[in-house]
Amino acid sequence: MAQPATHVSPPLKDELDIVIPTIRNLDFLEMWRPFFQPYHLIIVQDGDPSKTIQVPDGFDYKLYNRNDVNRVLGPKANCISYKDSACRCFGFLVSKKKYIFTIDDDCFVAKDPSAKEINALAQHIQNLLTPSTPFFFNTLYDPFREGADFVRGYPFSLRGGVPTAISHGLWLNIPDYDAPTQLVKPLERNTRYVDAVLTIPKGTLFPMCGMNLAFNRELIGPAMYFGLMGDGQPIGRYDDMWAGWCAKVICDHLGLGVKTGLPYIWHSKASNPFVNLKKEYKGIYWQEDIIPFFQSLVLPKECTTVEKCYIELSKLVKEKLGPIDPYFHKLGDAMVTWIEAWEELNSPRQGSTAQPNGIEKK
Repeated sequence: MAQPATHVSPPLKDELDIVIPTIRNLDFLEMWRPFFQPYHLIIVQDGDPSKTIQVPDGFDYKLYNRNDVNRVLGPKANCISYKDSACRCFGFLVSKKKYIFTIDDDCFVAKDPSAKEINALAQHIQNLLTPSTPFFFNTLYDPFREGADFVRGYPFSLRGGVPTAISHGLWLNIPDYDAPTQLVKPLERNTRYVDAVLTIPKGTLFPMCGMNLAFNRELIGPAMYFGLMGDGQPIGRYDDMWAGWCAKVICDHLGLGVKTGLPYIWHSKASNPFVNLKKEYKGIYWQEDIIPFFQSLVLPKECTTVEKCYIELSKLVKEKLGPIDPYFHKLGDAMVTWIEAWEELNSPRQGSTAQPNGIEKK
């Protein structure tokens, strides 16, 4: 007699939120339905809060707009960007799950070289649940992938690795280029599928893109602040970069790992390079000072938590970057406000796994 099929629950079904910033109807979810439907979504609506965002039936989600941000955070709401995808970090703030996967609404399911659809979320989960190796580079890349291991000469004392805090995925089709590169290569598309996951070495910064990104919220969540961007700010399109630089130096200090590579998504739409240039031009100039600042940054040994690291970092941002532009004083203050909001919404005394009210549908 045939045995009834056993139901296999999706990995981390009750431990992961999918965070999506948007200004439009979320028709793109239809393509992701086989992979996303079992999970809870947090949708952060940017722009006009009176606009109704349509979400396909069958998804379990909460939707927050700017009115909700103001209601939940009160005077601290000024640390959440407006009219910029940086608003996604509000979703990180109100989540009560251990893991976050965040994706943009112009990203679709990609296919690997065998034409099989890629379950990006499953690969991110695999990346996060296996250790990273930031202290010594393995020339077979991720030694914890099937069919790979540590190569000859790799120190046995380091083979246990460290917990993985961040999994940074990539994109086929439209690359994540800055405006000047877009302008000189308007037709360039990424068709290269590199079947690899790498740990980014300790002491090495990287340009983090927020459109296909997962992280362990308990390990690094307070550092995943996407800064002050968009409306009323002198800079845009550096939100994920800022979070990546801050998070990487904190991961290095606390002995946590960051991976990049698989999974790929299909990035469908190139943004306007002239609009992007207007948003980016100060960042392109400022980053020549920002990068050396992060490269030379040393956090004191007393900073033993992400929150303490981030508060110390906010002071250094104001001290070292403040002379470049008053914006960095404002950003440093917003970093402190973000930590205050994080601690307020995530303190043990809350004793609840309920998320602040938004529009909810199951």
